[in-house]
Amino acid sequence: MTGSRTGRPPVQRAPRRPASARPARDNPVGRLVTRARKAWDRPLTAYYLILGSSLLITVLGLVMVYSASMITALQLSLPGSFFFRKQFLAASIGAVLLLVAMRVPVKLHRALAYPILAGSVFLMVLVQVPGIGMSVNGNQNWISLGGSFQIQPSEFGKLALVLWGADLLARKQDKAMLAQWKHMLVPLVPVAFMLLGLIMLGGDMGTAIILTAILFGLLWLAGAPTRLFAGVLAVALTIGFVLIKTSPNRMSRLACIGATEPGPNDTCWQAVHGIYALASGGLFGSGLGASVEKWGQLPEAHTDFIFAITGEELGLAGTLSVLALFAALGYAGIRVAGRTEDPFVRYAAGGVTTWITAQAVINIGAVLGLLPIAGVPLPLFSYGGSALLPTMFAVGLLIAFARDEPAARAALAMRQPRFGRKRAAVRGSAGAAGPRRWNTMRRRAAARSSGER
Repeated sequence: MTGSRTGRPPVQRAPRRPASARPARDNPVGRLVTRARKAWDRPLTAYYLILGSSLLITVLGLVMVYSASMITALQLSLPGSFFFRKQFLAASIGAVLLLVAMRVPVKLHRALAYPILAGSVFLMVLVQVPGIGMSVNGNQNWISLGGSFQIQPSEFGKLALVLWGADLLARKQDKAMLAQWKHMLVPLVPVAFMLLGLIMLGGDMGTAIILTAILFGLLWLAGAPTRLFAGVLAVALTIGFVLIKTSPNRMSRLACIGATEPGPNDTCWQAVHGIYALASGGLFGSGLGASVEKWGQLPEAHTDFIFAITGEELGLAGTLSVLALFAALGYAGIRVAGRTEDPFVRYAAGGVTTWITAQAVINIGAVLGLLPIAGVPLPLFSYGGSALLPTMFAVGLLIAFARDEPAARAALAMRQPRFGRKRAAVRGSAGAAGPRRWNTMRRRAAARSSGER
């Protein structure tokens, strides 16, 4: 061994280890996104989103109806829980309708489309008959059922247009007729315009806007070409412009967009005090039941402007929670419409999603001062049984469609109630020892006959 220049023996160096790839650092955001995608791709995600979000919106709406309507009821010399009890009764009936819609097969929904449409048209015609129809807040769109109970047939017209339009387009798609624009428009657009005419006879332009949105949603899902879609939209905008221009009341509502002062003759009183309610709520609100604006300052606090009272009492956190629930409901409805292969399910799910989403946007936009006050309630949230019943039935439709997906059906079939397993275990321990032993003996005999020892 040769020495170094210093006379010392050379230092023995350890052999170098091969360079190994360093483990990549975990990205928490990436992991969260991956988990969210996996959760979203599960078969029952849309089912749970629709069911959970709709029930939470309804329950929170009952709480806010009770809080927002108490002062109004006392001012009318009624019990403080008067409006809450009526809304709770409507929600109970709506829950039954939701369960029925969940369990009814798709074929029966299609069979009910024409009777619901005929019944809605008949009731909307009765509204215009003197002595039967009644006027509320200047709109002739109500029928009295006796006592304090009333019904607004135009709300059921939304459900009728969704079911009938979906069945019509599905049958035409099965016959390959939607490639021609005549078959796409007729008779869908004329029937929709007939419903719009009956609604506008009573002066309810807000409901007419929702019905128009449903019509456009159905045409878009049917694959209407851009020129055809633009033509129908141009006709609707022209009619809407004429109706707004010829009505001083609608023009004053249009002028109140973004208003910060009540204006002359307090024309923008409702819009401004809705903004006051939201502004005074802060981050977490003044507390449930502690609203100031509901003490006679804000008109329609428990109906059209219940979102403003929610912002005042529950703050920004409460309003964002409501928005998140509606976003989840709308997104799940889009998923159901996009993943199905049944044309009727696609059109019906898309129509219901368009209906609920458009109505929520119009109501919340009016409360925020971004849109004119259209007089439409917040779906599943505002006071009003006529609006709640068909909406809950429509949500039941979405749940039924979400359950009807092949992967969702398989996932639900694999699940067995716990009490069923417990009862089976009890039976097995008590009186099923004989069958179990007999099954074991049969398996052994089969194994021996096959040559196994």
